[in-house]
Amino acid sequence: MSTLPLSEARALVTAAMTRAGHNAADAEIVADHLIDCELRGLSFGGLARALSVVERIRATPARPGPIRIIAETAVSATLDGGDQVGYVVGVRALELAMQKARAHGLSVVGARNTWFTGMFSYYLEQAAQAGFAGMIAGSGPAVAAPHGGTEGRFGTNPIAFGFPSTPTPVIWDIGTAAVMYGDVMLKARLGAGLKPDQAYDADGAPTLDPTAALNGAFGVWGGHKGSGLAMVVQLLGMMTGAAAAPPGISDVGLFIVLVDPAVLTDAADYRRRVGAFADSVRATRPVEGGSAVRVPFDRSAACREETLRRGTIDVPEAVAAALRREAGLAEIEEGTVRG
Repeated sequence: MSTLPLSEARALVTAAMTRAGHNAADAEIVADHLIDCELRGLSFGGLARALSVVERIRATPARPGPIRIIAETAVSATLDGGDQVGYVVGVRALELAMQKARAHGLSVVGARNTWFTGMFSYYLEQAAQAGFAGMIAGSGPAVAAPHGGTEGRFGTNPIAFGFPSTPTPVIWDIGTAAVMYGDVMLKARLGAGLKPDQAYDADGAPTLDPTAALNGAFGVWGGHKGSGLAMVVQLLGMMTGAAAAPPGISDVGLFIVLVDPAVLTDAADYRRRVGAFADSVRATRPVEGGSAVRVPFDRSAACREETLRRGTIDVPEAVAAALRREAGLAEIEEGTVRG
């Protein structure tokens, strides 16, 4: 493992994104999202994901186009992401959704023709801090098998809900696959194995090999109930115009709904009641020998606070070395040695 100061980690991601073709503002957007993943202990979506972003850009001959609004009403919009990375498209979609919800009390914004949209809790935290309750669902390439099957039909299909509260919002963010795509990619990069019952190879046999899983299918989370939820999420993403089974890493559908509680009730009172209810959940008597009951997002918030206090993150050496190369630092160091 390499221990990196947070400032160095952010600089590495920003430099790598800039060298990959992003402008300064978009490189910062990507870096902020990936560093937040690291702060919250979700390393598969952090610095390792920056390498996957660079690899996807390098493997795509056509340059991305602009993000365009292709359909719009007072309370809704559909964006064509121009095949730009989803961290950038997601921020644009969220900004538009909040603008419309602020003006009209609710909004529905969809985006398609994008990829790697990241943690939906990242967007919902911003929405909740602005006073909105919301839901985000995302479809994707067919990499997860429905319950009882061994061939991909769903994406990893994350879905998340967020509610304004004090001191931190209540956010529930899950993927409907047994394992997340970024986690499989990271394990393949590091030569690590998957857990049992997470994936199948191309012939439908259970596998612990992440490379075989990438060529086969992931399992679904939650049995038949999770499988049903995965299908619902795929259909919501398809409502943006995204394909049911896009090829490769492409055409993710991002579906955002925001509601201003003020259209239904006193917004400040609702925020207080959400906080009080969350506290009552935390105060639930735990099972014998168990730890204190948590509310969704408690772990993320606590982990982020501790990582910020520490000021460093631990990154696999292979990931850190590869990211330094993509950021151009390996070339600089080599030139310094030769000089």
